Amino acid sequence: MQVPLQVTFENIGPSEAIEARIREEVDKLEQFYDRITSARVVVARPQHRHHKGDVYQVRIHLTAPGDSDIAISREPAVTGAHEDVYVTIRDAFKAARRQLQDVARKRQGHVKAHEPPPHGRILALQFDHGFIASADGREIYFHRNSVTHDKFDELEVGQEVRFSEAVGDKGPQATLVRPIGKHHLD
Repeated sequence: MQVPLQVTFENIGPSEAIEARIREEVDKLEQFYDRITSARVVVARPQHRHHKGDVYQVRIHLTAPGDSDIAISREPAVTGAHEDVYVTIRDAFKAARRQLQDVARKRQGHVKAHEPPPHGRILALQFDHGFIASADGREIYFHRNSVTHDKFDELEVGQEVRFSEAVGDKGPQATLVRPIGKHHLD
């Protein structure tokens, strides 16, 4: 890291043991993602309870050049899971590692590309169903109930649509049909 690790304690006295654990966790993050330039960790005890254990909060802020800053906050849980400061630290750094993994995947281009839904044109319309000529040349059956916003009666032969497909009893079937075009949402 270019900037030394900053560890801050709020409403809790400084602890060498806690700070050592945080340094170990930051070292693990750096081994996984060596582009981290600065890290700031805040360990807080938002309230002091007299009859039950205290709850802890850990906030982590990481920066890396060319990437979005990563901010993690592990708030006191209703379940009491964060009554142990070390558990809270572990959970916060697990979340930071997951976010760094996402950043690393994006950098390497391993992000899933969501394909747009298939599209086609209305081939034929009957009283309660119709057929779509898909872009790949297939005929896809659809029922009037599959058309979004009850717009079946507004469909026209040749109109462009997007659809979700499933395999029905008699072959491919559109389970959701959305009209597209100048008067319809895409």
